[in-house]
Amino acid sequence: MKAFFLGLITLISITACKEKKKDVTVKTDTFYTCSMHPQVMENKPGKCPICAMELIAFKKSQQKSGDLELTAQQIQLGNIQVDTVQSGFVGDEMVLNATLSVNQNRNEVVSARVAGRIDKLYYKNLGDYVTEGAKLYELYSEDLNNAKQEYIVALERKEQLDNSLIDFERLVKAAKNKLKLWGISESQISQLGKTRKFSSNTTFYSTASGSITSMDVTEGAYISEGGTIVNLSNLSTLWAEAQMYSSQRSYINGNTIAVVSFPDLAEKKVEGKIDFENPELGAGNRINLIRIAVPNPYNRLKPGMSAYVTLKSKATNAALSLPVDAILRDSKGASVWVQTGKNTFRNVMVSLGAEGDERIEIKSGLKSGDVVVTSGAYLINSEYIFKQGEDPMAGMKM
Repeated sequence: MKAFFLGLITLISITACKEKKKDVTVKTDTFYTCSMHPQVMENKPGKCPICAMELIAFKKSQQKSGDLELTAQQIQLGNIQVDTVQSGFVGDEMVLNATLSVNQNRNEVVSARVAGRIDKLYYKNLGDYVTEGAKLYELYSEDLNNAKQEYIVALERKEQLDNSLIDFERLVKAAKNKLKLWGISESQISQLGKTRKFSSNTTFYSTASGSITSMDVTEGAYISEGGTIVNLSNLSTLWAEAQMYSSQRSYINGNTIAVVSFPDLAEKKVEGKIDFENPELGAGNRINLIRIAVPNPYNRLKPGMSAYVTLKSKATNAALSLPVDAILRDSKGASVWVQTGKNTFRNVMVSLGAEGDERIEIKSGLKSGDVVVTSGAYLINSEYIFKQGEDPMAGMKM
């Protein structure tokens, strides 16, 4: 009887071990999660314990491969549409968003030629327009008054004393040059020579035209020689500044024509050439800055206004092209979503070329016959980030 019970216990233990081993070896490649609460992960279908929505099947192998699988309902609700990469004609235009800014090459600084106290300012507000030759400020300066007196004395001695002993002509010339170096105009010097009288305050005139962008002085303040009175910005020419991806730089050259249009002035268009292209890309991104000089004869254009820059170049028959809406762009570059299976998609980085007629050239990253998402790409991108917790372009290199 004892031997019978020992055998029965042994049989039960062996059976339990087999059952346990069977449970351990059962594995599944699919788990179920909620689109609203991705932290929920179940090993069988059902409803979300938080919001009661139907759980969505998701494959672990898919998660590791970087593919994203959507349900038929998500495809329909997201209006996900695909198109096959094909050869096609790409137009000769590329449109960039731009902003008008001050042409720094036309900025002027009016500074003091001599130290003194500013007793009067004729312009006091930022934005005031100053014409060249207009009265700008009055200055009281001991040094300048002494120089005026020296000029008057030199003139009087020249008239009264014997020029054969002393070259008074040279003294007059030296005194006059000092006044000119300190910013006194020719007409002011001529008036001083006629009247032989002068005011303790001296009026100074603007040496340039433009709108006041900064003024660091006030009435009653002392200013040193070389100190800035006002900064003037000449708005007769502005810059249209636009940003473009480094992959598009090959699209522009010395013959590229830029047409600048303004949404606030629909009838106005200006044609010009690219004056400046930043020699280096911005830190941490692949974006390049270009500038086009825009004439502004009637000051209708204002810094800060929006503009569109249309770059016109020689048309190209691209090897591969896609609709512009299929491209996702950020500081890392450009990418598209390629269909790898039924309702399954993968993010692929691409290099872009010429753009126009709502299509864009694909230089590398795709091959003919690839099926690419053309509508809903941003929704797929958001869904990937939502489920994976990272950007699909993270770690990619072109």
